[in-house]
This record gives sequence, structure tokens and C-alpha cells, in this order.
Amino acid sequence: MIATTEWFVPWWGWAAFILGVGVLLVIDLVVVHRRDSEPTLRTALIESAVWIGFGLMFSLVVLYFGGAVVAGEYLSAYLLEKGLSIDNVVVWAVILSWFGINRNDQRRVLFWGIFGAVAFRTVFIVAGSALLTRFEWVGYIFGAILIVTAVRLFIAEESGFDPGDSKMVRLLSRIVPFHDGDPHGRFVRTVDGRRVATLLLLALLVVETTDVIFAVDSVPAVLAVTSNSFIALSSNVMAILGLRALYFVLADLRDRFHYLEEGISIVLALVGLQVILALGLPVIGTVELPTWVTLAVIVVVLGGAGVWSWLRPPEVAGSPDPDQATRQ
Repeated sequence: MIATTEWFVPWWGWAAFILGVGVLLVIDLVVVHRRDSEPTLRTALIESAVWIGFGLMFSLVVLYFGGAVVAGEYLSAYLLEKGLSIDNVVVWAVILSWFGINRNDQRRVLFWGIFGAVAFRTVFIVAGSALLTRFEWVGYIFGAILIVTAVRLFIAEESGFDPGDSKMVRLLSRIVPFHDGDPHGRFVRTVDGRRVATLLLLALLVVETTDVIFAVDSVPAVLAVTSNSFIALSSNVMAILGLRALYFVLADLRDRFHYLEEGISIVLALVGLQVILALGLPVIGTVELPTWVTLAVIVVVLGGAGVWSWLRPPEVAGSPDPDQATRQ
């Protein structure tokens, strides 16, 4: 793999991280959002900045206990997952809009959606890390997945996710009996003496299912940056925690980041190629790049794509329909 730094994290380190994440979630749900009110752009910007601050500050903890190389791995994985999460936000916006979920209830769906995403990513990362530790050749598969995903993102036509045409939505609606009336902010209601799911629960299930699909790309990407399971998990979790606030920032501005997907595809292709070269190829042998090179590439490419998108709006870039400027 690209990074093979050995850093043993004792059980109390894992316990402290899990406890810290739990405390942040409780504060977010019980203290910050104890009152149901429609989120504003200003509030979302502040919350998003705070969550990003937590993610970046945690790198200082890693730096103190693990050293500069491990901290570089954490930052690389964190920034990569943060960039990949933009696609999550765009698809979530489409899903919640299609189901007609109001902005106040969107916050409730996203909280539990992110909670479930953390649980799923934990399982996937632990399993993936165990596979890589036992079978190094799995790294070739991960590298190939990243390169194929990069090509698919780069050449994909600008067509959005349509929940109405999704087999997943139709399947879930058959499995879970639901009522399409006003959910009144609840996931389950009693209608005519029968307990049924509301549109909030159906939207939540679709959000969780799409996140599992996204994990097929993001988990190999993070494990390609670091083979340390603690760094892989903590960077992924810290990047995901702030997605709800980021959603309300980007939901209305997503067409201004129309070049970001190309930037993500370039990063994924380079990371996938790095994985394969680090494991070794006939004739070429093994080629390993320092962690700071990976971090620099991620920062420059994603940062450049974001800035270029902002400087060249969809109408300037040649997109006739701003709503279709970002591939969803």
C-alpha cells in the first residue's frame, strides 16, 4: 500500500475516539438542535466551519501521538473523503427534494442518515483493513476499483440520480408499508390503527442505501492512502460528521462546483495508480511516494477544481442548464 506506517493505538485510544464522537453527536442533537427550526445558510456555514475545525484539529492529536507521517496520512484521507462526500450531498439533495421533505425535516433525516453512515463505514473499513493485512494482493483490486471509478466519473454524461426511476426506491416501498401523508416530523405513525412508515423513513432508507453504494468508492480510496485502521476510520468518520451542515451550505450552491467531479476523478486515478505501483509491477518493480506528496496532490487538485469551478460558473463554462452543471 502507499502508506505502511506502523502506529499501534491502544484500546483506550479507540475508546476515547468513540466516546468523543458520541459526545459530539449528542451535543449536536440535544444541545445545538434541541429546537426544531429551519436551518439558515448562516447557521449552516458556522456549523460546517466548526465540524471542519474539529476534523482538522484532530490531526494535531494524531501528530502529537503518532508523528508527522501519520498525521499526513490522516489529513490526506480526511481531505479525500471530504471531497468524495460532495457527491453524497448532491444525491441526498435530489432524494430529499423528490420525496418533498421540508428543510426542517431534512435535518432529522440527515442526522440519522449520517449516524448510519458512520456505522456502515466502520464495518467496511475494519473488514477492508483486515483483508489488506491478510491478503496484500487485495490492494490490486482496490487500485483497479479506484481507476475504473475515476474513468467512469470523468467520462460520465451529466445525468442526475432520479429516485422515481430507481429500482431501489420501488423495492423499499414494497418491503416497507408506508403512508404518503404528512409525516409530522416522525418516521413511524399510526394510521387507521396500523403502524406504518412515513416518507421520512423511506427517504432515510434510500439515503442509507446510496451511502453504502458510495462506500464502494470511498473506502478503497481511504485504505489506499493509509493502511492504519485507526487513521482510516477516524478520518472517514470526522469527514462524515459534518456532512449535514455541509448539505445545507451546498444544496443551493452545488452548480458552482461543476468541475469538482473531474478533480475527484483525477485524484482517484492517481491514488489507484499509486496503490498498484506501491505493490509492484513486473519490470517496473515497486514505486512508493512520500505521504506529503499524496497530501499535496489532493490539496492542489481538489482545491484547484473548486476554485476553477467558482471562477467559471456553468454559463461561462458552456453548460446551458445550470441545474445540470454538476454530475449527480
